[in-house]
Amino acid sequence: MKKWRKLLYVVASAVLLISVWQLVIIIGDYEEALLPSPLTVGKGMITVISDGTILTHMRISLMRFFIGYFAAVSTAIILGLILGRTNWLWELIDPIVQVIRPVAPIAWAPFIVLWFGIGSIPAIVIIYIAAFFPVLLSTVSAVKKVDTTYLKVAQNLEIKQPQLMYKIIFPAAFPSIANSLHIALGTAWIFLVSGEMVGAQSGLGYFIIDSRNALDLDLVLAGIIFIGVLGLLLDKAISLFERWVERLWGVQTN
Repeated sequence: MKKWRKLLYVVASAVLLISVWQLVIIIGDYEEALLPSPLTVGKGMITVISDGTILTHMRISLMRFFIGYFAAVSTAIILGLILGRTNWLWELIDPIVQVIRPVAPIAWAPFIVLWFGIGSIPAIVIIYIAAFFPVLLSTVSAVKKVDTTYLKVAQNLEIKQPQLMYKIIFPAAFPSIANSLHIALGTAWIFLVSGEMVGAQSGLGYFIIDSRNALDLDLVLAGIIFIGVLGLLLDKAISLFERWVERLWGVQTN
């Protein structure tokens, strides 16, 4: 019953969005060249799906995303676990992180393109930067907040490193780390598109820029819709991963 209710809400949300979209066109008296109608965009979506164009760009974007995101998450968690347990080292590294973290990853694009050229690597590097810092900071904070009771029990049981790290500290800190996985996914997906707009010749970001240059605004909006839907599916996938970890470790994730 709950699944049908969720599906009903999804359908209702889509109908509401399309209705508001069409209403804006009618009230604003926009021409198709300025704001394509839902019907026109729908036809454009069918066209790029049927000829395989958008599927190719999706595959490339997802490949770049997964490489950059998983590389960032894995290194950020490992470093966060170490830095969270080594106070003097974190005190040394923290000012550097706080200076670099607020800089938008796309600001590094000129240097990244110069260093790595045009292609997939610049987009992957931008994704990595976007996802790295939220997970790192969350992991460090979560490790520092681990209940000392767990550590005392581990000490009594003579659990040493590295077992202490992956059997006690990481499972205890994971519920807090899980929140950062969502944040990192959202920022990484946003900057993937930005990276593909400046440093790639393929992918969803490039598809939007190429469509804009050709004045195919219906395809621009189609690309935006595809990006939003894929981002939603990726976020749901992270939620499924969290629930799997919850069942595996018997911990409650948020």
